[in-house]
Amino acid sequence: MPNTNEQAMSTTVSVKPRTILRRILSHHEIATLLLLLHSPIDVSAKPEIPMLQEAGLIEQVGTADGAARFQLTPDGTAVLRGLGVS
Repeated sequence: MPNTNEQAMSTTVSVKPRTILRRILSHHEIATLLLLLHSPIDVSAKPEIPMLQEAGLIEQVGTADGAARFQLTPDGTAVLRGLGVS
């Protein structure tokens, strides 16, 4: 049975809140997010696409003609909003 000191310590441990970004974005990645703000872009358009997708800032969507394109996720939109871009 734990003593009162162990109980007090276990109740005071707090979990860090999860943040959207786990690293700083490069200027190329920010520019790609800005491009996606206005319209989806072709999959092969920018080399930053895989890193932004892994970070959860963009997602792949299909078009009527079957082409794959990328658009911002809500987290990607939040990053731009945090930078002052509406």
